[in-house]
Amino acid sequence: MGCCSGRCTLIFICTLQLVVALERQVFDFLGYQWAPILANFFHIIIVILGLFGTIQYRPRYIVVYTVWAALWVAWNIFIICFYLDVGGLSKDSDLLTFNISAHHSWWSEHGPGCVRREMPQASGVHATESHSYITVMGCIMDYQYIEVMHSGTQILVALLGFVYACYVVSAITEEEDSFDFIGGFDPFPLYHVNEKPSHLLLKPVYL
Repeated sequence: MGCCSGRCTLIFICTLQLVVALERQVFDFLGYQWAPILANFFHIIIVILGLFGTIQYRPRYIVVYTVWAALWVAWNIFIICFYLDVGGLSKDSDLLTFNISAHHSWWSEHGPGCVRREMPQASGVHATESHSYITVMGCIMDYQYIEVMHSGTQILVALLGFVYACYVVSAITEEEDSFDFIGGFDPFPLYHVNEKPSHLLLKPVYL
């Protein structure tokens, strides 16, 4: 009963992780954040693997999911530090785009209440530099705090998944051990010994 309840909870957590990961992937694509895009892609694959393992009673798949959950927490802690400028990191750097573009978080221009205005270009300025003449005003919340909230949600759900995954793996392992102890489906276990005595009758032979 406990294992079934834990499995159902873990299935729900994995499903929730897929929803929030896909939502985050969409906004990372819109902001051309290539490092988070790759991380989200691997995250979605591992969560699907963990979901499959939970449904099909595959503890090895769940163990892989558990290890990734710990790594996913570490990655989101890094994202929080990045957007809060902790430890020498800077949200204004191009680290998340692999330094191949100057794009930043999509929320930096499209956050709640943000008004995006394009300033008129000076004469002689090439069109490819137009991104330098965009101003954003009136944002209710700075974009870095929105990203921190996203990462905080990911950490919370991942920690719940980690705890329940450990519980489900333990429960499935215990069930398999107890099943093997009683012999499983083998009608003739290896330790079965036929204890029925055999009698040899010797009779004299008369010629």
